[in-house]
Amino acid sequence: MTTLQEVQMYKNFNELVHDVLELAKEVFPNQLLYLSSISEMEQVILELSQESSTIGLTKGMELDPDESLCGLVDFQKNRPLVYEDIQKERDLDRFQQTLQELNIRSYLGIPISLVSGEKFGTLCAVSDKAQHFDEKSIQLLQKIVRLFSYYLDLEHLAYRDMLTGLYNRRYLTQVFAERPAEEGALFFLDLDGFKKINDVYGHEQGDFVLKEVALRLQKIVSEIPGAFAVRLGGDEFIVHFSELLCRKDLESYAERILSDLNIWKEGYAISASIGIVPYGSDQAGELNNVLKQADAALYQAKTAGKNTYTFF
Repeated sequence: MTTLQEVQMYKNFNELVHDVLELAKEVFPNQLLYLSSISEMEQVILELSQESSTIGLTKGMELDPDESLCGLVDFQKNRPLVYEDIQKERDLDRFQQTLQELNIRSYLGIPISLVSGEKFGTLCAVSDKAQHFDEKSIQLLQKIVRLFSYYLDLEHLAYRDMLTGLYNRRYLTQVFAERPAEEGALFFLDLDGFKKINDVYGHEQGDFVLKEVALRLQKIVSEIPGAFAVRLGGDEFIVHFSELLCRKDLESYAERILSDLNIWKEGYAISASIGIVPYGSDQAGELNNVLKQADAALYQAKTAGKNTYTFF
């Protein structure tokens, strides 16, 4: 899942968002236009085409997708969602209170996805009056969105590991560079027994194992606010926590990772060793130092018999 934290690192992202809204404004000059990002948990208004004294949307506003019309947009079929007069729609009862508070009477939502099909967000046109959205104008807005999607996809790939889809070292470096005063914690993982998979079963099965490890790590970090997983290369992975958790919580997460990576229905003798480094604000911008400490802790876990974790 592409996160808001990720896209804000993209080169010239804010400038391009502004340009997209300027182009969309040429198509719908009488509408308030906005661009949003959407996840399972929230919708965030990234930018508006203009300030509005009548519509209650603001930049940075967070909405519940279950209470927003954007949550109804069909991303799978890539179809625009159109309501020319919301007051005449009988199937929007659960949205009426929110729409009245925001003073939105007409709505056009264009889905924005990566080329891979992954959902990103919406480009929307709204008004406090009933409006007609003609087909040609909707198609023009879809073309603008398509160009924006190509840009998102290129930037997305720059921060991703090609095999597993996890973040890469470039992304991890960027996070440390842009958050020089934040505390956190880092797990450095190395797979035990992975070389034998490649030697005995071949690199195709080795790639399968790496992708499966990535899926299991991604499932874990998706449940932890601010956490993300990285593949450094080979069979080395990072799990990063964006806040300094207590030792008990870190131990709990490490034990869960070890448990999840130790069970293989294929019968593979694979486990993981983990080096753990909690770091304070004085180390937040020093990724290389934190990685060296994590690597030293990982070495201790390996020499302690593997399938375990060690704190630096």
